[in-house]
Amino acid sequence: MTEISRRSSLRFLLFFSSISLQFFAGFSEDSNSKDVTKVDAHSSSSSKKGSTILITCITIGAFAGLSFFLYRLWQKKKRDEQYARLLKLFEQDDELELELGLRD
Repeated sequence: MTEISRRSSLRFLLFFSSISLQFFAGFSEDSNSKDVTKVDAHSSSSSKKGSTILITCITIGAFAGLSFFLYRLWQKKKRDEQYARLLKLFEQDDELELELGLRD
C-alpha cells in the first residue's frame, strides 16, 4: 500500500515539476538580448494579436452557429417523433373502438 502511495506521489511531483518548469520558462524572456527595435516588435506583435483575436472570434461564432443549428434540428426531430407517437396513440384507440363496436 505504501509503495502505491509513493508511486502516485512521485508521479504527482514529476507532473508538478514539469508544469512548473514550463510556467517559469514563459516568464524568463530576456528583453536585453533582442536586437529588434521596439517599434517593429510592437507593430508585428499587434498585428499578430489582432489576427489571432479575429480568428478566435470567427471560430467561436461558427461553433455557436453550428451548435444552434444542431440544437434546432434535434428539437424538430424530437417534436416530429412526439407527434408521430401522439398520432399512433389516437390511431390505436380508434381501432380499439371499432373492434369493440363502440363506434360505427
